[in-house]
Amino acid sequence: MTEIETLQKWLDESRRAVFFGGAGVSTESGIPDFRSVDGLYNQSYAYPPETIISHSFFLKAPEEFYRFYKEKMLYLDAKPNAAHRKLAELEAAGHLAAVVTQNIDGLHQAAGSKTVYELHGSVHRNYCMKCRKFFDAPFIKQAEGVPRCDLCGGTVKPDVVLYEEPLDALTMERAVEAIANADVLLIGGTSLAVYPAAGLINYYRGDRLALINKTPTPYDARANLILTGRIGEILSQIRV
Repeated sequence: MTEIETLQKWLDESRRAVFFGGAGVSTESGIPDFRSVDGLYNQSYAYPPETIISHSFFLKAPEEFYRFYKEKMLYLDAKPNAAHRKLAELEAAGHLAAVVTQNIDGLHQAAGSKTVYELHGSVHRNYCMKCRKFFDAPFIKQAEGVPRCDLCGGTVKPDVVLYEEPLDALTMERAVEAIANADVLLIGGTSLAVYPAAGLINYYRGDRLALINKTPTPYDARANLILTGRIGEILSQIRV
């Protein structure tokens, strides 16, 4: 039996599979991984991405934070790809219980997934730091400089987890519960190198752990099945 046939069998038999994904899921929709620093960053920004999207930098230099954020993290024209669509189909068919994602782009929901735990928040939720008024992503994108609340003039902050900030406790709790109860854990598009998110794999108690990635991960030895390649191309071969 080939790897894809094994994965097909597992998903056919599953009633509470969980998908755990990272930036590699969204790169196929044209959203680059901001961690992959290239010459462009060095030319345009005086600091590395991890510094710019930290809590302390946001407070210290919000203008520079938003310049990077709008240019490199807000891709509002991106559309769901084959991986997003297949996961939504699997959920609708009763095979997939939840998606746990490190991405902040909302593409899983755009594809139709209902139960999505966003570990790092979402660009589509933004709140005034003073009065907590809600603002959508286009408001942030179109704002000149630092987005300001039209009610009280406070700074509007994206509901995304910056470096130095803790993950949302309730979201983590629900993600842990879903993974602990999963009969299949499908991990894709992540290097499993960013903590604490990568540590979620340790809550899985089953023996059907499948890894889909273009490159090896630190958890390959733990996997029961490894599929190497682009996640959209691999998942598009799954029949629902």
